[in-house]
Amino acid sequence: MPEFSNTVVSLFRHKRAVAEQGGLLSGQDPSAFNTTDPVRLWIIQVGVIVGTASLLSLGLKRMRQPKVIAEVLGGILLGPTAFGRIPGFTEHVFPEPSKPYLSLVANIGLVLFLFLVGLEIDGAIIKRNYRLSASVALAGMVLPFGFGAGLAVPLYHHFIDSSVQFTHFMLFTGVAYSITAFPVLCRILTELKLLDTTVGIVVLSAGVGNDIIGWTLLALSVALVNAGSGLTALWILMVCVGWTLLLLFPGKMALRWLALKTGSIENGPTMFFMTVTILLVFGSAFFTDVIGVHAIFGAFVAGIIVPREGGLAIALTEKLEDMVSIIFLPLYFTLSGLSTDLGLLNNGITWAYTAAICSLAFTGKFGGCTLAARYLAGFSWRESSTIGSLMSCKGLVELIVLNVGLSAGILSQRVFSMFVLEALLLTFMTTPLVTMFYPPDKRVRASGTGANFLNVSGAEDDRRDERALRDGSRTRYTFVLDKIEHLPGMMAMAQLVQPPAPVSSTAVPTPQDEKKTSKSTLSLIRSELISIDAFRLIELSDRVSAVMKSSASDSLLLSDPLLAIFRMFGQLHDLHISTAMSIVPFDDLAYSVTEHARNSASDMIMLPWLPTTQSHPSAEPTLAPHEHEAAMTPSGKNPAHSNNPFDMLFKAGGAQDKSASALHAHFVRSVFSKASTDVALFVDQEDSSAASLTGSKQHLFLPFFGGPDDRLALEFVVQLCASPNVTATVFRMVKKELDAPITQVTSTWIAGGEKAEDANALTVTSLATAFPDTVYGHATTETRLQSEAADNVAWAKYVPLVGSDGASTSSSAPAGVEFRELASPIPLHTAIREVNMYAGTVAGQGRAPRVLVVVGRSRRMAVENHAEELKGLSEEYGSVGADVRKTMGDVASAFVVAGAGSGLVVVQAAKIEI
Repeated sequence: MPEFSNTVVSLFRHKRAVAEQGGLLSGQDPSAFNTTDPVRLWIIQVGVIVGTASLLSLGLKRMRQPKVIAEVLGGILLGPTAFGRIPGFTEHVFPEPSKPYLSLVANIGLVLFLFLVGLEIDGAIIKRNYRLSASVALAGMVLPFGFGAGLAVPLYHHFIDSSVQFTHFMLFTGVAYSITAFPVLCRILTELKLLDTTVGIVVLSAGVGNDIIGWTLLALSVALVNAGSGLTALWILMVCVGWTLLLLFPGKMALRWLALKTGSIENGPTMFFMTVTILLVFGSAFFTDVIGVHAIFGAFVAGIIVPREGGLAIALTEKLEDMVSIIFLPLYFTLSGLSTDLGLLNNGITWAYTAAICSLAFTGKFGGCTLAARYLAGFSWRESSTIGSLMSCKGLVELIVLNVGLSAGILSQRVFSMFVLEALLLTFMTTPLVTMFYPPDKRVRASGTGANFLNVSGAEDDRRDERALRDGSRTRYTFVLDKIEHLPGMMAMAQLVQPPAPVSSTAVPTPQDEKKTSKSTLSLIRSELISIDAFRLIELSDRVSAVMKSSASDSLLLSDPLLAIFRMFGQLHDLHISTAMSIVPFDDLAYSVTEHARNSASDMIMLPWLPTTQSHPSAEPTLAPHEHEAAMTPSGKNPAHSNNPFDMLFKAGGAQDKSASALHAHFVRSVFSKASTDVALFVDQEDSSAASLTGSKQHLFLPFFGGPDDRLALEFVVQLCASPNVTATVFRMVKKELDAPITQVTSTWIAGGEKAEDANALTVTSLATAFPDTVYGHATTETRLQSEAADNVAWAKYVPLVGSDGASTSSSAPAGVEFRELASPIPLHTAIREVNMYAGTVAGQGRAPRVLVVVGRSRRMAVENHAEELKGLSEEYGSVGADVRKTMGDVASAFVVAGAGSGLVVVQAAKIEI
């Protein structure tokens, strides 16, 4: 049964005639099959197959089901079960003469896919965990194989033709029962974030061993079927073993030598290395096919021998996976669906056997792996049940086995349909069962610094003791790195939080001098405790290479370019930087960040925003409102500031940039919503195209309006100013009525006749209902009074008070902080003017300090309503969209619109402290 090679040879038996040149314009039917020009119908078939699979995957993806289920279901719908019952559908779309051409492309894709499966398998995983995984893998094959062999007896007598040998049918049934879908298993482990758990490691190791033994048994089964006698089968088996050993040892060494010689390990696969590898894949597939073993076994072995060093296997996968997963695999599984007719399951005895097939397949795999994990490996019942559920995943591997049996004539159409239904059911059950047996709060990580290390006895006490030692200061930061363009901003923030160098002293302080030296000692403690955790985020896509990267995240930590650059930056600036990586789907990115920050006892999460690619002269002083009108261009834009970092969200023709920024904004808001720690968002507004003389000194501006986020911003600014390179100006902004009462403007923005404070709170709250946002309580009169009292206490802590006798109280603020109070009916305009005036003053002073604006996010419980003033700023400088306001709040949006400062830091407190 050399199906692959026979199909190739049969296509050349037809003589090609000159095709009709008129095509559709000459009245030809484009769906009519023509052996001399089969590409037309083939394109129609591909469009129908890929479109159906893609539509089904959209719905199944929300249920966290693998794509293979959508592909198989699509094939079943297009087959005789559903669409095939429509008169003329099969004759026009999938006519019988066109199937050899469709089968050729599908089998080419299957060969390439098995090569990718071989690339995924890393033998080092088995070596590291063979003791725990060997018992699970063995029990997960022996017991299901026995169940399958036992069920084969009644199935053979009821549904299989007597011309088929019982031993062949029994062998295929046992292999189908004992197989585990390793590629689908990797996807499920990655999406459920189980790869770094003890359960995930054991399942991954057992799955690798199960896969290798399963493909070997399949090769043996095919060899027995194709052999005319037992002696022939032995010869086929010996030749197959010899070819495998030839590839695994001299072939592997030769391929590694070629990879080193061509520089493919260091710089990715070269064209010559890719050519040799592809020829090796198809050559090995051809050889195993012509000797009587299926072509997929040769491609699988070819994938195993590719070197893993330098991420070469991942790079090879990236070059092949898209065409394989988008075109080839859906074709193969559609052919399986075309052979699946659920209408054949039309009587009670058939459904009874179908139920028996499904129940025994699950019981054998789940029971064998669960019992082995419990009694042989020592796992708890919860973990053992999770291992059994994961190992019962069938996916596309069993479907491949079933198709081989169907093409060999061992399985009938009815039995094939029964087993396809079983494979779909068991694959569909895997994710819900794992979620039920092994919720996130019950997972045990393989590393002591994993996601649940805080559950270790004494860890929470250590955190409290350490926080007390730090005197409440923020010394542990989680820096999020997900794009190369975010590096400059995160480096700027790392330099900002860099502590001052401790001053060495040989004098030993006496108990009498303790009060005098307390501040210097605290500074020394803080400098020693400052640590930065660089958290690398990679989005998990539908690609096989993404799963491989997730499995190899430990090695990627050392080779990832973003982390390497950031680590070097830390070494040059004497910063203690640790690294971590997470590869998760987009919907789980925010959860991954907040969980990592919580589990690593981080004090603050540092988030970047996509930087601007256009310049703006932020150093120019802000004009007065009437001067803005005179300076307007005919287009209505102010020439003093034409662009801002969020132009990409709103500019015409920038749909792609808008989409990227909108997605990033949603990610940032999700972090703000889920975080149980303080969060800071850094927006780089500096003109990267202009020559800059900015040195290491930085000057911070904080407009203090009040509220929990502003109080956090005040504490953060004071802490940063402990460094001699950082100075700050803090304004306490008071909205004071002058000639034009602002209350009239505010009342026009608030709908209805409610009280001002309640209406304001409700209106601000309604802005964030569409996306995740921070959940503060409703700003009632009582909470506002409490918050105002907390604001006064926080302000008095740092601002010296002058008594009636002229003496001033001491201040705990560093000497580099200037405190002022500003009263204005337009506080945002006033704050922006102060920032721009300072920037314009220091612009010509050589290496001027970098001007950063620090503001509280204040999305809820805002002290003042800035909506109307922000609207006026938008009319003066340019509009700002709802995404910006929802992400960072009105005050920060005002500085973004005006382009004030070289950068903007938006902070949100972990909780309200009133």
